[in-house]
Amino acid sequence: MQLEPVPQGGASPEHSALLDVFHQIAVEPVSAEGVTIRARDGAEYLDFYGGHAVALLGHSHPTLVRTLHEQASRLFFQTNAVPLEVRERAAAKLIAFGPVGLTRVMFVNSGAEANENALRIAFLATKRDRVVCLEGGFHGRTAAAAAVTDGHDKWYAFPNEPFRTTTVPFDDVGALASAMSEDVAAVIVEPVQGMAGARSCSSEFLSAARQLTRDCCSALIFDEVQCGVGRTGYPFAAQAFGVTPDLLTTAKGLAGGFPVGAVLVSDQLAGLVHKGDLGTTFGAGPMACALVEAVVDQLDPDMLAHVRAMSDRIRSSCCVGPVTEVQGMGLLLGLRTSRPAKEVLAALRTRHILAGSSGDPHVVRLIPPLVLQESHVDALASALSEIES
Repeated sequence: MQLEPVPQGGASPEHSALLDVFHQIAVEPVSAEGVTIRARDGAEYLDFYGGHAVALLGHSHPTLVRTLHEQASRLFFQTNAVPLEVRERAAAKLIAFGPVGLTRVMFVNSGAEANENALRIAFLATKRDRVVCLEGGFHGRTAAAAAVTDGHDKWYAFPNEPFRTTTVPFDDVGALASAMSEDVAAVIVEPVQGMAGARSCSSEFLSAARQLTRDCCSALIFDEVQCGVGRTGYPFAAQAFGVTPDLLTTAKGLAGGFPVGAVLVSDQLAGLVHKGDLGTTFGAGPMACALVEAVVDQLDPDMLAHVRAMSDRIRSSCCVGPVTEVQGMGLLLGLRTSRPAKEVLAALRTRHILAGSSGDPHVVRLIPPLVLQESHVDALASALSEIES
């Protein structure tokens, strides 16, 4: 969450012991339920940010709490060196939920780790040394994921990048075509860019990316770390756009708040990966897998239809006050503002609504739990209408 720094001098209780690398706001949650966060001072806030899109089904969802307790009581952790039924069930559920054609899963711990492994698979399969990525893309802060993240030179810190990259303008089919050649291992794309301000690629661009990568025998990677797992109102954005990549990464809300990530892999690429090529210690632990299974079970057609309905309601009611446009898809939305987004965010907090910023200084980002209700949207619209444009 990119927000203004907390004033120094003890305003944040974390500064005494933790490495001070995060911008924080002066709201300290002590409990949360559904879409409501309760702060230490007794104030309650509507959560339109969902903890970086992690609280997919809302806070303290009873099914997830029960699942976590039951699984922890049975088997708290086991290594990937032994088979687990819960791991196999979670993988099967996720494959059935995802795009047809992606038939294998590797569970990891985070979105960055998922993207690292997807890139590694692409390099293993193609034996090439270049990746094409997009302006505005954010794929993580680890070495390979950061190398394909736009603007990473500001904080990358590693002395060298691990492979060659080419960054092309957002949603530009011609530029993508010009960047393709036989040295490209992969094209990595967020179908809906999160950090860039919740902006969607066009169907034309994603279809072209699919054809161009096929023509060059390159891998197409969809990074759905933020936009996946029902957030667009479809299981994954890949299904919403009708384009199936070779590799799809996801994380954030995949286990409703428990750390987990996943790489979904096509049969063709899965056949090129061998024992020992990839690894993870905590990925695919029993608690994470139990929660993945529980989350996917909740994302039935009615829930996905509800996401689309709430998205439509935001679009129709929230172009008020400083908001001039709503962009994005499902419940990954950007409110384009006539004044700096940080000012709108501060004004919303005084009205007990939490939202997030983005890489665009004039976009407020909304990534609320999918259990958002009409009354919550109406409260947001009312608050926005009170803020000067």
